[in-house]
Amino acid sequence: QVQLLESGGGLVQAGASLRLSCVGSGRTFSTYAMGWFRQAPGKEREFVSAISASGGMTHYADSVKGRFTISREYAKGTVYLQMNSLKAEDTAVYYCAASLLDIIRIRNGMVNYWGQGTPVTVSS
Repeated sequence: QVQLLESGGGLVQAGASLRLSCVGSGRTFSTYAMGWFRQAPGKEREFVSAISASGGMTHYADSVKGRFTISREYAKGTVYLQMNSLKAEDTAVYYCAASLLDIIRIRNGMVNYWGQGTPVTVSS
């Protein structure tokens, strides 16, 4: 069992930066590929980014490529999402996800565990 707890969301102006954190419980955290998804009001949840269990591979949605960076810190059991040059369309609840499968399958929503989400609001 893995429990995920996100933090770092908030209200910022367009062009600003935020760093989201996701702390995972359990000694097997390092064996999971990790991802971030988001769900804007009235829209379906969508993939944002993923990082492999080893940390050696990452994947991004086209809409955030070049602006967002995913990383993980094994000693702290934490995954980060650094979000730069935020836009109003980035406004959403951001969810952390863990998967025993690869990052491509995370992109397709094949996730074992979800966090509860942290809201991000970007004002234009």
